[in-house]
Amino acid sequence: MLIQENVSLLPYNTFGFDVKARYFASITTAAQLQDLLLDPRWASAPKWVLGGGSNVLLTKDINALVLRIEIDGIKVVSEEDNELSIKVGAGEKWHEFVLYCVENSYAGVENLSLIPGTVGAAPMQNIGAYGVEIKDIFQELEAVDVQSGTTRRFNASECGFGYRESVFKRALKDQYIITSVTFRLQKTPDFHVSYGDIQKTLEEMKVEKLSIKAVSDAVIQIRQNKLPDPAQIGNAGSFFKNPEISKQQFDALKEKYPALPGYVMNADTMKVPAGWLIEQAGWKGYREGAVGVHARQALVLVHYGGGTGDEIKVLSQKVQASVEAAYGIRLTAEVNFA
Repeated sequence: MLIQENVSLLPYNTFGFDVKARYFASITTAAQLQDLLLDPRWASAPKWVLGGGSNVLLTKDINALVLRIEIDGIKVVSEEDNELSIKVGAGEKWHEFVLYCVENSYAGVENLSLIPGTVGAAPMQNIGAYGVEIKDIFQELEAVDVQSGTTRRFNASECGFGYRESVFKRALKDQYIITSVTFRLQKTPDFHVSYGDIQKTLEEMKVEKLSIKAVSDAVIQIRQNKLPDPAQIGNAGSFFKNPEISKQQFDALKEKYPALPGYVMNADTMKVPAGWLIEQAGWKGYREGAVGVHARQALVLVHYGGGTGDEIKVLSQKVQASVEAAYGIRLTAEVNFA
């Protein structure tokens, strides 16, 4: 296996920051990963896992062995009358996997169209959009223990899924490297079109017969209209999580700000759109040198080129402080800092 030294990570992060990896290796199979982890030359070296680089803010050079996961493969492993299990390599691009499912009429992932990143990163973040999350279609994953090199299977309960959270971001952080994910999909769709602008977009598209392709196309259109293309301007999509606050706090804010939107989570909790809070605090379209807040979607922080990850970090802290001062709500970053 080729281990490179002092490799630029510019091509491997969607913010487009030119930081360097002390060592760098591309991993194409689980066995290759296990061999490397057990190699005495690298066993004690710090390691840092990189997938699609679409949910990470690189603020400095990575003084570690960077493992870029490029394990591919999509395979139906079991099939029943209306369900099937499909196993996917962690290095597969998420959106390409979604398109594969749409083309084959496998339902369940269509609402998650055009989300950047890789399949292996999806359960780590419990990615979600338009009323669907990974946990809704997840069956199991395989991951390699960084210390022992052994493979372990995790079911849904063992993954500890939460809002953009999993056990791999908390108790088991940096302890396992995901190599494959198995999803449970449907042959007969259970459409989710009430969330966001999906129904409105379907009507604008003049869709007469609902299909998973129509839903996927609508989601793609919405995301393309709202979110900037990382190929055109550096970004990592939604930078902050939508905060969850108490019903009591929401009601008090609603009296002061009648236009405040909110979504019921349960009897005691409301979710508030972070983008709305940021926009109302005056940040939408703000620019400071090489970084800024996107002009069409305030939830997205952008890099215009020639800047640093630290500049985005400082800007994010200013946004957090401003929103907290105005609304008493502390925004939490969805993007991972490195």
